[in-house]
Amino acid sequence: MKNFMGLFAALLLLSCQQQKIGYVDNVKLMDGYQKKQDVEAEYQRRSEVFSRKRDSISQVFQLEAQELQNRTKTMSEQKAQEEFGLFQQKGQMVGQQLQQEEQQMQRMGQMKMDSVVQQVRKAVKEYGKANGFTYILTGGEGGSVLYGDEKQDITEEVLKVLNEANPK
Repeated sequence: MKNFMGLFAALLLLSCQQQKIGYVDNVKLMDGYQKKQDVEAEYQRRSEVFSRKRDSISQVFQLEAQELQNRTKTMSEQKAQEEFGLFQQKGQMVGQQLQQEEQQMQRMGQMKMDSVVQQVRKAVKEYGKANGFTYILTGGEGGSVLYGDEKQDITEEVLKVLNEANPK
């Protein structure tokens, strides 16, 4: 029985020694990944273009409102109310269209960012397999590593692999 316990302890010690564990700082990894930076830059550019379009439409709409107000001064009250009603409907339609465009832009941005996250996860998994890791944990904000020996931090190595695999 003593021999069995000794053998078991030796196997347990050996199996613990064979495990290779590393961690990546998820925030640092994502912030340093060029493809993520590119997706964010593209979204920012699209957002600025959309803002200019929305502002331009708003200015035109304000001018039309002033013009309508001047025209309705000479109209009967009923006719003026009809004109304002039509103008209000037009404003609602334009507002809804702009809202739909903005939501579509946000959905597309989120889909692209989700794709980037999946690429990072896949790259970390492949890096772990290729380099003999048993586990790769996440650190940084929202990560599961409260402390990690800096020698086990493989963030820079994984980031290098990611950025080399997806050059600009």
